[in-house]
Amino acid sequence: MALIVHKYGGTSMGSTERIRNVAKRVAKWARAGHHMVVVPSAMSGETNRLLGLAKELAPAKTNTAYDRELDMLASTGEQASSALLAIALQSEGMASVSYAGWQVPIKTNSAFTKARIESIDDARVRQDLAAGRVVIVTGFQGVDPDGNITTLGRGGSDTSAVAVAAAMKADECLIYTDVDGVYTTDPRVVPEARRLSTVSFEEMLEMASLGSKVLQIRSVEFAGKYKVPMRVLSSFTPWDIDIHEEAKSGTLITFEEDEKMEQAVVSGIAFNRDEAKISVVGVPDKPGIAYQILGAVASANIEVDMIIQNLSKDGKTDFSFTVHRNDFARTMDLLKEKVVPALGATEVSGDAKICKVSIVGIGMRSHVGIASKMFRSLSEEGINIQMISTSEIKTSVVIDEKYMELAVRALHKAFDLDQA
Repeated sequence: MALIVHKYGGTSMGSTERIRNVAKRVAKWARAGHHMVVVPSAMSGETNRLLGLAKELAPAKTNTAYDRELDMLASTGEQASSALLAIALQSEGMASVSYAGWQVPIKTNSAFTKARIESIDDARVRQDLAAGRVVIVTGFQGVDPDGNITTLGRGGSDTSAVAVAAAMKADECLIYTDVDGVYTTDPRVVPEARRLSTVSFEEMLEMASLGSKVLQIRSVEFAGKYKVPMRVLSSFTPWDIDIHEEAKSGTLITFEEDEKMEQAVVSGIAFNRDEAKISVVGVPDKPGIAYQILGAVASANIEVDMIIQNLSKDGKTDFSFTVHRNDFARTMDLLKEKVVPALGATEVSGDAKICKVSIVGIGMRSHVGIASKMFRSLSEEGINIQMISTSEIKTSVVIDEKYMELAVRALHKAFDLDQA
């Protein structure tokens, strides 16, 4: 008898009809003899609705004064979903019980709106499983040492599910979404994109960090750290699909890399529109300059992605980096007001109409010429590369946003990703 964790996203829980279908699917797995723990998200749009109400009451929020209450508010969406799913299961004749994160408890630190899980006490859940119940645990939330409800940040239900699976040493964690797996790239951009039957944790981690929206990056980090077997599959297949067929569908995220290393060189193309580039021009070329620039940015809690420094000329250099587009204006103001005058730099320039396109594949470790092939493909399409970043299994470039879809299509074709 296996212990299986199911996670259902907001779209999968988007209506009473869909919740009823989730209940039928979960009951099918339970009747097949599995111990079942289910982690649901809030119904689609509910968290945005709740936070929108808060914004109406406090539109000028500029600090963290309300963060504790925002977590109290946002956590209710998952509690509603969990209770409704328990009711639906019970109406199917399946014994079930729902718990909020604090009732398990899922213990976190006290960083409201972006808490991190520290431990999970699974004793209560195991007692219910032993009694033959399906256990439903709210995603996205936990409790801090002072008893306050906390939330894990957007997409945190994925992290909750993987954390529960890790704590309970589950046989597998199935992530049900509105897509049927992980694709070579977004099918909305490249209709020929192909669903991958397997992808390594390293590749999935890179894809998630580079813009793929299938899984939240923290959940992939958690799965990799604790070796949690994961599968991404669709909740919109018929609920009564054969369980053995369902268990092999979607995309398996695996640690088995050896065979694949000598096969597909590139597994996928990721892209991210939410980038902005900033250049500090005419910076004195001396030790500590990078720290003075990026230290100030980090102190403002702004995350930096790609970084490049030009060659020195006449004792001056240019320093460029990228940030999330939402942080662009704030970063520009910070540099103009504080950093540039202190450094004696010439000017600060910025571009919020860029994007990042990346090729990812563990096969890149054992093949040469992959980056040059990427650059040639972009050159043939007349696409100029502004910045480059590499790791063992990925190469990323910053380009003008208007060329993003053209670049993704060209690279997908160049690396034969439409071929099975």
